[in-house]
Amino acid sequence: MTDDATVGRQTAGDIDIATALRLLSDGELEIVGRLLSASNLTLFCRVTIPEGPQGGPLVGTCIYKPVRGEAPLWDFPAGTLAARERAAYLVSEASGWRIVPPTVLRDGPFGEGMVQLWVDVDEAVDPVDLVNEADERLRRIVVFDAIVNNGDRKAGHLLPRPDGLIQGVDHGVCFNLDPKLRTVLWAWRGKRLRTGEVRDVEKLRDALAGALGDALTEILARREVKSTVRRAEELLESGRFPLPAPDRPAIPWPPY
Repeated sequence: MTDDATVGRQTAGDIDIATALRLLSDGELEIVGRLLSASNLTLFCRVTIPEGPQGGPLVGTCIYKPVRGEAPLWDFPAGTLAARERAAYLVSEASGWRIVPPTVLRDGPFGEGMVQLWVDVDEAVDPVDLVNEADERLRRIVVFDAIVNNGDRKAGHLLPRPDGLIQGVDHGVCFNLDPKLRTVLWAWRGKRLRTGEVRDVEKLRDALAGALGDALTEILARREVKSTVRRAEELLESGRFPLPAPDRPAIPWPPY
């Protein structure tokens, strides 16, 4: 990626959610480069709408993952990873945790795919240190991952922003019917949820019974949505952070 590719860009935290979603949904996508470290085709793009909130063009930067570039997985239906990324965003927004950056499903240069607003990170903060030090800001991500059944929470998927918010990306392997939780965030395993965390999960459970559940059913299998409701209810019943499963890997590989 060249420096001029990011001049004047809008990233997560720079614009309000409604504007970000309009930019991602309606903007013209221009491919700038490719993230070679990703296992699926992941393209860095400039996205532009001719008239932004200030009247002139609004330019942003984003990630575009076309469905046709998804690597096949034995335990997930083919061509569903982009939808799972969008579903994770919907759950994040409904919870109020702001974990997942604005994310949409749309057509692009290589067909339908996931488009997500780019996140600028604080280069002075090492995500590995956040994990090793059990930074309290990660607790909400642990709860989120338990509910969406995240099978791939690596340290490198944690994005500490300059404003102090920690966001998470790469949620393509979520919402499986079978238990798949694999994460580097086991510091709170078995510990009690705080009162505010319980309230947040209750709010999310109620949303899953209404508008959120309806929205998820449009992009996930109905059984996967019901399983998400069940995981939220189980978390409330136990009142504790999940424990690693004894019969399968608890940490993704590579972990970072």
